[in-house]
Amino acid sequence: MSRRSFHRAGEAERRHDLIAATLDCIFERGLQGATVREIAARAGVTQGLIRHYFSSKDQMLRAAYKEVIAGMTRDAATPDEENQSNARSRLRTFIIANLTPPVVDGRTLSLWAAFVSQVRVDPVFAEIHREGYLAFRTALETLVADVFAEAGRDPDPAECRELAIAINGMIDGLWLEGTLVGDLFSKTPLSGIAIRSVEALLGGIRLTGNEEPS
Repeated sequence: MSRRSFHRAGEAERRHDLIAATLDCIFERGLQGATVREIAARAGVTQGLIRHYFSSKDQMLRAAYKEVIAGMTRDAATPDEENQSNARSRLRTFIIANLTPPVVDGRTLSLWAAFVSQVRVDPVFAEIHREGYLAFRTALETLVADVFAEAGRDPDPAECRELAIAINGMIDGLWLEGTLVGDLFSKTPLSGIAIRSVEALLGGIRLTGNEEPS
């Protein structure tokens, strides 16, 4: 087990470092194995310092899950504004980002799987999960509405929501396949499958030209 460098920093950065150490422990040992003692050893701090930032292990685990959800959203965001001048390219970029590294990553899947077992038994975990889902779905609704408006169609909110739910479900399924058996899709990128499927859902509106997404 390697120790993290826990340097002098502000309160927010110290808290972030402790969450990062928590995620390292969960990835290696699971939720039960990520004890306060193990996390303190990983971070190179005392257990007392951890208790200064988190009142309990449960609070620390909840903060760690929130970071996993937020991290997946950040990694799926458009990295820059280049070639994002129209709605179709923004939706296309969003889809590709969600089906390629670093979102499609074994560590991310392992952490997500460790936490998701708590969603049905812990109301706080359930709320964190719900907030993450709604934020993601809202982003998709906005992208779909923008694509329709750009194509000269009046975006219907109910239709955009249904499409966002369908697209989100498809991305989730392909994300699982990509992280578990990604080698099976080396010749047929999952992002390309997703884009063609979304184009069909949108009634044939093209999100890309002749090039295949990688």
